Amino acid sequence: MRVSSSWRWQLSRAMRLALCWCRLCRPQKGGRRWGFKPWVSGRSVELWSYSKLLLRSLYFNSLSNGDTLLDCAFEPVYWIVDNVTRWFGVVFVCLVVLLTTSVVLIIYLFVLPTILRTYPLPLVVWHLCCGHWLLLMVVFHYYKATTTSPGHPPKGKVHIPSVSMCKKCIAPKPPRTHHCSICNTCVLKMDHHCPWLNNCVGHFNHRYFLSFCLYMTLGCIYCSSSSKELFLEAYSAIERYYQTPPPPDAVQETTAYKSIIFLWVLTSSVAVALGGLTLWHIILISRGESSVERHINKKEITRLREKGKVFKNPYHHGTINNWKLLLGVEKRSHWFTRVLLPSSHLPNGDGIVWDCTFTRRDPMAI
Repeated sequence: MRVSSSWRWQLSRAMRLALCWCRLCRPQKGGRRWGFKPWVSGRSVELWSYSKLLLRSLYFNSLSNGDTLLDCAFEPVYWIVDNVTRWFGVVFVCLVVLLTTSVVLIIYLFVLPTILRTYPLPLVVWHLCCGHWLLLMVVFHYYKATTTSPGHPPKGKVHIPSVSMCKKCIAPKPPRTHHCSICNTCVLKMDHHCPWLNNCVGHFNHRYFLSFCLYMTLGCIYCSSSSKELFLEAYSAIERYYQTPPPPDAVQETTAYKSIIFLWVLTSSVAVALGGLTLWHIILISRGESSVERHINKKEITRLREKGKVFKNPYHHGTINNWKLLLGVEKRSHWFTRVLLPSSHLPNGDGIVWDCTFTRRDPMAI
């Protein structure tokens, strides 16, 4: 028997069963008013048994357990969270664009003129090349990560490799495919749904997402370190501004000082927060896992350890090979043309069929 995923259906069913339970609680007609102890003792056992039957009938069958009842009970909460996240995705994307644009404007208006005026020529050339290279990589990979579809299982094709059925899509799920409740569809090699991209991170845009995180972290570190001296000078000037009487600084100088402080605080904070996220994804990629597979494999490791067995990730091909597969590196020159420069090349494979490291003689559970 298939359990319905509609919380309204579950609620109406629970109300009907509760009504039946209340009917059993009423004394039978013709019973004596003061002599109902035998009725109470017999009815208590019957009500207890029927209560357990009601509870089990809400969630129990051969395909589900108590988790299904909790999912149905919390489905309204999940619906609210998914829809709010979907709506706020547009706000987050606009916020990323707005903050990135403000940082670029502050650098062009206040930081870059100072570099051109005070730094020697070799450092000026280095700052111009490095800064614009990081800006190009950040803009390119963010645009590609937000606009590239993560990949979905083909619809209408029954004969595709699958490991299970999706209960929401009622369709076969290929290996490493998971359902995204926010996008309301299955995603090939789903890693997670990123609200800052307003898009899922999957097979076809995983490289763009990681490259954006990496280059954005490097760009924030570059901006923070380049404006450190200007930040200290601006902070001292702002401290003097609150003295009595304040120094006769012009409005333009005060605006410049506040902009430099905003730039340094923002880029330093983003470098720390995004750097931690980037490091976590680097570890996952080195292990040949996605964020969803990390939780699944962790449970599988615990389960097999209790049986005296060892879990082996079938999609782990070695650290270097994992990175080559993700970045699409096939030759040495690709490290430059596909990693250090903007590239729109497709990842290896179609996201449906995966090359596993074990065979039947080398099973996953050893």
